[in-house]
Amino acid sequence: MNALPMILVFAASLNSCIGNMLLKWSRVSLPADAGVADKFFSISFLSGLAFYGINVVLLAKALDSMEVSIAYPILAGSGFAMLMVASYYVFGEPFRPHKWIGLALILAGIIFLARGN
Repeated sequence: MNALPMILVFAASLNSCIGNMLLKWSRVSLPADAGVADKFFSISFLSGLAFYGINVVLLAKALDSMEVSIAYPILAGSGFAMLMVASYYVFGEPFRPHKWIGLALILAGIIFLARGN
């Protein structure tokens, strides 16, 4: 298999991770009593949506030459893995032993799927 579709899938998962981090940032950076317009028209919220859009475009391009049954699990798994690490460093979210085990299983699954073709 050509490496480009796999690179596109990983780029899409990175965009998904960034989008999720920006959505979280849009929630924690505002006061609890912020209005609807402040919550949904903040630069971090709109940027998060833009990164999701880029995610969809990259995945669609990868699907031109890759099976969706392989591409999507790799996208989701690698996105979850990136998100767990990023949320630990950016938001201080705990990284307990069960998350380490889950991360190892996700990475093993990604490797298994990527090599299975």
